[in-house]
Amino acid sequence: MSAWETWLAEQAATREAAGLTRRLRPRAADDPAVDLAGNDYLGLARDPGVRRAAADAALAWGAGASASRLVTGTLGIHDELERELADYLGQPAALVLSTGYHANLAVVTALADRGTRVLSDAHIHASLVDAVRLSRARLTVVPHSDVDAVRAGLVAAAADGERTIVLAESVYSVLGDAAPLVELAELCAEHDALLVVDEAHGLGVHGPGLVATLGLAGLPHVVVTATLSKSLGAQGGAVLGSPALREHLVNRARPFIFDTGLAPAPTAGALAALRALRARPELGTTVRARVAELADVLGVAAPAGAVLSVPMSSPQAAVAAQAAALGAGLRVGCFRPPSVPDGISRLRITASAGVPDDDWARAVATLAALVKEHQ
Repeated sequence: MSAWETWLAEQAATREAAGLTRRLRPRAADDPAVDLAGNDYLGLARDPGVRRAAADAALAWGAGASASRLVTGTLGIHDELERELADYLGQPAALVLSTGYHANLAVVTALADRGTRVLSDAHIHASLVDAVRLSRARLTVVPHSDVDAVRAGLVAAAADGERTIVLAESVYSVLGDAAPLVELAELCAEHDALLVVDEAHGLGVHGPGLVATLGLAGLPHVVVTATLSKSLGAQGGAVLGSPALREHLVNRARPFIFDTGLAPAPTAGALAALRALRARPELGTTVRARVAELADVLGVAAPAGAVLSVPMSSPQAAVAAQAAALGAGLRVGCFRPPSVPDGISRLRITASAGVPDDDWARAVATLAALVKEHQ
């Protein structure tokens, strides 16, 4: 074998020995298992109106946007989606990108450079971690939701004359806890810093998201990113903030400039899902009630979002419990290193408003027995 082939084989053997090998498992469109592993929090991905809107857009516009947004890839439905997203989230302007990952890459790399200090929560999503690396900004990782550590970092950055960005998620994906957004926004205003909040797990579950719910929407020093692939059941991402920020991203954000525009079908699907969410706010209420019920049954703290994390004794135990759940007709996920910031393997269970009541009741009973057996 070549040196590269040898290295790849060694990497694979190391992963396998640690129980960390990941494999792609295609599922059929008519998969009978109850899906408690995905991110379709409100059940809108398969909503008839959302699917029809996506199909109609593909027939009208074609399979793809055909070019970058700055060439001919900006479509009328992009403009509609951006206007309605901004209105719902209480923001002056929005810019839609092809993924939530790209949205986070775009906002950080376009705003930060070597003269910028980024204060990043230790549990921030990988897309924001990668964004900081690409930006070449100075990075300070602060302990999770530690307001005092953020304050100290802001003071140090001010002493060095640096522009400062603070990165947080409204609801963190692994532990499911909410960030201290009010305190962070106040600190950023006091120290002339920018707060970037990823609403991936807050939008929909908490209506327009925690930034809006807490009265922080529209503040000039608070920028929001969001994904269209969770509560809105489609694909894509968005950055929301001031018109000046939007113009800057259009001109400077490489993940936006050099990428093909979001395809028509997911754009229209996200727009239809957004309208459904606005018309049916009870969907978020259902998700919050279900995740609280399941947390109580499994004996863990209820999260602020739709995803429940159940600690397991090892990666192998998490994988075994996941397999047992699938054998019982339930799809659940699992977090394993290096995806978890604290190194603890967990079952990842999504509470979805789209699961019928009977299936949900069966799932709760099944999971209670499986977790007791494998934990």
